[in-house]
Formats: sequence, C-alpha cells, structure tokens
Amino acid sequence: MEHSSSCQGHLIAFEGLDGVGKTTQARLLAANLARLGLPVVLTREPTAGVFGQEIRRLSQRGRQGITPAEELALFLADRREHVDQVIRPALAAGKIVITDRYYYSSMAYQGALGLDPQDIEAQHADFAPRPDLIILLELPPAERISRLRQRGKRLDTFEEQDYLAHVAAIFDRLQAPNLIRVDGCGSEVEVQARILVQVQQRLHLPTSPRRPAPPAHEKENDS
Repeated sequence: MEHSSSCQGHLIAFEGLDGVGKTTQARLLAANLARLGLPVVLTREPTAGVFGQEIRRLSQRGRQGITPAEELALFLADRREHVDQVIRPALAAGKIVITDRYYYSSMAYQGALGLDPQDIEAQHADFAPRPDLIILLELPPAERISRLRQRGKRLDTFEEQDYLAHVAAIFDRLQAPNLIRVDGCGSEVEVQARILVQVQQRLHLPTSPRRPAPPAHEKENDS
C-alpha cells in the first residue's frame, strides 16, 4: 500500500468507537499544531459529499436490506472523493492532514458485518495514502456509553451492543507499525497531552512555535 511519505505532508487518522473522544481530540490536536505554526487541515469521514450524506441517512434509518458489500461500496466511493479532493492535495501542499475516521473504521465496522478486514484494507491499496500515524482511542465500554448518554445522543442502528462488541474486537486486533493506542480516560486536556507528545515525537514536529500560527483549517469534500 502506498505510504504518504511519498508526499510532503503528514496524514494522521483518528480511530475508535463512537464516544471515545475522536472528534474532540482531532480538533484539539489541529488547534495545538496550528499554534506551533504548522499548516493543518482537519477533515472527517463520512464526508459532506453525496456518498457521505447517504451513509449518514443509512445510519439513522437502518440498513433496510442493504448488504455489507453494498454498504462498504458507499464508504469506498466516499473515501475516493475524500482522498482525491481533500487529502492528496493537502499532503502535496505540505500540510498536516488530520482525519476523524479513515479506512480502519471500514475494516472494523464493515468487518464486523462479516467482511474480511484484510480484504477491506487491500481494496484501499490503489488510492488511499497510508497514514503516518494512526491514533486509536480506547475507553471502557461503560465509560463510552456514559459519555454518549451525557451528550444526549440516541444510539443509532449502527450502535447495537453485540455488533459493537465485534467492532471493538477488530480494533483490538488491529496492528500497524504506525499505530498508537491512547487511553481515552481522563479530561480532554489530559488525553490531548498524551496524544500531542506522541505526535511530536513520532513525526519529529516542533514543540515551540516557528512562526505566527495560522488557524487550523477544517475541510470536507462537499461535492
């Protein structure tokens, strides 16, 4: 699989089950790196594009007979647009791309529906840059559910407990040389501190500002 080191920038993917704090931590990391004077693009999947909107509708109304392969095809189509329109251009421009979910989520979530996670990964080999760093946030199930309830979130059709147990098991087995598992327990600031030090060390990033910091730019494919 192609690695993003062939590009000028860095790609960081946040992964994990819903409720572990991915979105919050991705935003905090983008803000902290921007304060260091680094050019940052913050993005997410599913995108706001046509396929991403269909995926969100699917998650809310239920699968309604769609097969796991058809569901994966939607994610693949959405991700191809995301890579072509957001990720690759930003990497080529020397930016740090932080994505809230990437193809490891497909390996876990569609893998839990019976598809082969390794086959799912292989289907990304010809178009999806491999992240320079995968940050997998982990949290005990009870704490994760408590956080979701505190946010007033209604668990959607993708959040069935037996299903999520299979998703969690795939995340637990996930292995990659550039993957770090981060304890999501504690305050947002405490978790971010764990993440930031790992990112700075592994990607050899500065620990103090090099120039006036640009704002972190959040971008989605909205085609």
